[in-house]
This record gives sequence, C-alpha cells and structure tokens, in this order.
Amino acid sequence: MRLSFGKHTSDKVKSRIKKKVRIRRKIEGTAERPRLCVFRSNAHIYAQIIDDVAGKTLFSTCSKAINEKTGSNKAAAKAVGETIAKKAIEKNITNVVFDRNGLLYHGRVQSLADGAREAGLKF
Repeated sequence: MRLSFGKHTSDKVKSRIKKKVRIRRKIEGTAERPRLCVFRSNAHIYAQIIDDVAGKTLFSTCSKAINEKTGSNKAAAKAVGETIAKKAIEKNITNVVFDRNGLLYHGRVQSLADGAREAGLKF
C-alpha cells in the first residue's frame, strides 16, 4: 500500500498514520472477537467496537456522551473504557482486539484500556 500525504501534512501526523497502517495489517476484528478502536482528539476520547468482517460498527461511546463530570482527561478516558466494556458485556462480547490507532499506549489511551479491563473485557 502506497501512502500519499499533502504537502502541508506534518511529520507527526505522517508518523501516526504509518504506525496505524502497520498495526491494521496485523489485527482484524471478527464477530467472535471484534476490534476495540480508540481515537483521541485534543478535547475528547472516542471508542468503537467494530466487526471488520461484516464491516459494521457494533457500538461506540465517547467522553462527550458521559454526563458525569470527571476531574481530568484520564478519568474521563477510564469512564469511557468502563462504559464501552459494559455495553460489550451486555451483547455477550468478552474478548476484543485492542487497536490503539497509531497512538502511544500511554496516558489517556492506557487509562481507557485499564477501565475496559477492570469492567470485564479481555484483550
């Protein structure tokens, strides 16, 4: 796969997209073990559970959807992880593949993963 970038794309964005492509070559979500995909913006964090074989997003959540006021971004990410895990367990999904989407497994991404694990998801 040949990647092409615009002339104003920063090196940081190029690096993340290259990592994302490398990761996605190796992992795939199935009906038995869907993919838990994380997206982090400056203000919010989003999580989706995706079945790649069917090409469908089963469900998603984000820090905007959680009504409780949390003290920090890490606390909000942990709450998102717990929420997505509860939704998954309601639909009888206990095993997922974690897709960090080219981001470092650090900070908010790690907090989301820890929250999902504590709520019962296995990955």
